[in-house]
Amino acid sequence: MRWKGQRKSSRIDDRRGKGGVVRGGAKLSGGMIVIALIFAFITGQNPLAMLGNLMQQGGGSSQQQVQIPKQPSAAEQENAEFASVILASTEDMWTQLFRAAGQQYQAPEMVLFDGQVQSRCGINSEAVGPFYCPADNKVYLSLGFFRQLERMGAPGDFARAYVIGHEVGHHIQNITGTARQVRQWQSQAKSKTEVNQLSVMMELQADCLAGVWAHHANKKQNMLEPGDIEEGLRAAASIGDDTIQSRAGRQVDVESFTHGSSEQRVKWLTRGLQTGQADSCDTFSEGV
Repeated sequence: MRWKGQRKSSRIDDRRGKGGVVRGGAKLSGGMIVIALIFAFITGQNPLAMLGNLMQQGGGSSQQQVQIPKQPSAAEQENAEFASVILASTEDMWTQLFRAAGQQYQAPEMVLFDGQVQSRCGINSEAVGPFYCPADNKVYLSLGFFRQLERMGAPGDFARAYVIGHEVGHHIQNITGTARQVRQWQSQAKSKTEVNQLSVMMELQADCLAGVWAHHANKKQNMLEPGDIEEGLRAAASIGDDTIQSRAGRQVDVESFTHGSSEQRVKWLTRGLQTGQADSCDTFSEGV
């Protein structure tokens, strides 16, 4: 991809390199614990609550938080710059598309992290991969996932860009009300299979929206080079539910799919790439 020299986003919250955190607070002595347990037994109070109160009141020795700094490598820093440029491109393209529809686009922030991260959706490990939190309108990305993509047979810049475009697609679903509607449908679903099917439609629509972004990024910014689209399609195929289940040595179970098969993911990413129209991404009325 032709990304170097392009505008970087100002909506990057880089939390990498914070290192491991030793969490403490107060530390109670053995004698104090015994006294607290006896008193709780006599008074009928919850002993765990009493111990918690003592720790909050400083009933023991304090333990400081320790942060171990971590310096990113040159490759990691380049990946961070790449993510910032791709996010900026999604900002530019979706702003134009929303404006053409008479609407204003509210871009998400991207949080870069390693290890684990706290969001309004809870604490997540980098093992879960990139994710979007609708509660705080932020995309969360561990750059280590790019290495995982390579191990899954999907290297290349556009494979990585597709992943970011997909998460931004979830943001668009959130701000347009699609995500809220789907959650309502899921709450009324009569089976786990139906809930999963709605999840699949959400994910495939996000794939299509990633393709819509890439279509316009190439048209306006000339970002795609020969072979880039193939990289994106390989990435879509490599993270299909059937491929992941087979790679794990499991029997393919269609009813358990939550993101769609490799064929479905390739189909909807291709749809967005070819049409450049968000209206073409209606997986809910058309079916997957």
